[in-house]
Amino acid sequence: MLKYFRVISILEGLSFLTLLSITLGLVGRDYVFQIGMLHGVLFMLYLFLSLIVSNKQQWSLLTWLFLFIASIVPFAFIGVEIFMSRVLESQKLAEA
Repeated sequence: MLKYFRVISILEGLSFLTLLSITLGLVGRDYVFQIGMLHGVLFMLYLFLSLIVSNKQQWSLLTWLFLFIASIVPFAFIGVEIFMSRVLESQKLAEA
């Protein structure tokens, strides 16, 4: 489940940056509806998976709040990716 959450986190962050690029005029406005709809679906999936993963990993409310705020702040998905890679690394060490 953690691997799916990592993928959704990266895709959601990139779709958010794409929407911001459209807003700033860096990218054309031809596909605003499609990209906006995709971002909305990815955002909802991100929130849903963050709740499931937080519950399954028994993370604190503060950790989940970090994940939630990271979904709103541009480029914060990079911090989530670093956090997730450390969590997966520690799990692999615990299994060995």
